[in-house]
Amino acid sequence: MIDSSYAFVARQAIFDDKLRVHGYELLFRDGEKNCFPDIPPDEATSKILANSHLNHGLDELTGGRKAYINFYEDTLLYRFPTFLDPTKVVIEVLETVPISDELLRACRHIRGLGYQMALDDHDFDPKWDVFLPHVDVIKVDVLENDYETTAANMEKLLKAKVKLIAEKIETREEFERYRDLGFHYFQGYFFARPEVIRKRALPVSKMNLVELISASSSANFDFNRINNIIERDVTLSYKLLRFINNPIFNKRQQISSLRHALNYMGEVELKKFIALMTLANLNDEKPTELLQLSLVRAKFCELLARAKGEDENPPKGFLLGMFSLLDALLDQSMSDVMANLPILEEIKTALCSNEAKLSNYLQLVKSIEQANWQETERLVKALALSDAEVAAFYQEALEWAQSFQGML
Repeated sequence: MIDSSYAFVARQAIFDDKLRVHGYELLFRDGEKNCFPDIPPDEATSKILANSHLNHGLDELTGGRKAYINFYEDTLLYRFPTFLDPTKVVIEVLETVPISDELLRACRHIRGLGYQMALDDHDFDPKWDVFLPHVDVIKVDVLENDYETTAANMEKLLKAKVKLIAEKIETREEFERYRDLGFHYFQGYFFARPEVIRKRALPVSKMNLVELISASSSANFDFNRINNIIERDVTLSYKLLRFINNPIFNKRQQISSLRHALNYMGEVELKKFIALMTLANLNDEKPTELLQLSLVRAKFCELLARAKGEDENPPKGFLLGMFSLLDALLDQSMSDVMANLPILEEIKTALCSNEAKLSNYLQLVKSIEQANWQETERLVKALALSDAEVAAFYQEALEWAQSFQGML
């Protein structure tokens, strides 16, 4: 039974200067009421967290990385963050909180208990200077503060010996610019945007992967053809055997050959695995978070399709979510990628436009990722599903994607 009290959770990655995931900012929404009476959703975040069972599931949401969580004035004054494990969270003080001696004492006390404190959306107003000795992290919205203003304040921030996070980084150029300025961490969707400056030619091995996608998407699935393609790539063959022999997925028998593995997995699961492995091998020079996001989207769209009675083979929902970031992986427009990829027209249309029925699945998962709760609510209603169902699907997708860490 789905827990109707479950809250929506969006997670947004925070990267280090080598594009490794440092942590996730978690944004919550009450699945039933959207927010508390007379309190804006951002301010309700900490109340939702402190009053829900999510406290015990942070690892499932972050994969053991730091969880950055917003807290408003009243929840800081009442020490709500102390319900959480100090080794797993960073307490963000929202920029809209009224500054007071009482708030400063609360932050100092919470930090003294071993918690890391962060100032969210810092605007360089001198009124915050009194907090600098008592925080570990400062987040700067690069859309709200121009580069010149930020640069002029860097010396003061670096002297405070805090870690700096640049938020709303939208391009690779911005990432490099603020990294060179001295920022330690970066948050934004720059990693998921293709840099369509030049088309990247695929080497032969990756062309084999594209051929594998084509073969697995065919209505007439040919195990021999699949076997022949995978046999060309020793690494891919090894990973498939390692995957199927993993006790998480196979507790009954050991797989002795590639063809044995293909037959054991069956057509539907093999198609999913091929999509997953293909993206993993196309992921060169891209942050692993891009692959993780593809996995979350794939499982989430698959669960939506099942709920809507669409269990077709090939699994449309799964392939839709899995391929939704191919443009970013290949640094090409999605229309160019789809022109050379022989998959179902319905999936192509959903990836390239909002016209296909399946596009609602993709739009829904994107709205959750971006914590766009108003759009999330509209799409949930359009799909005739409940908030609780969709929230549970997204949680399951996060946990499923997390299970592949270290395997690919």
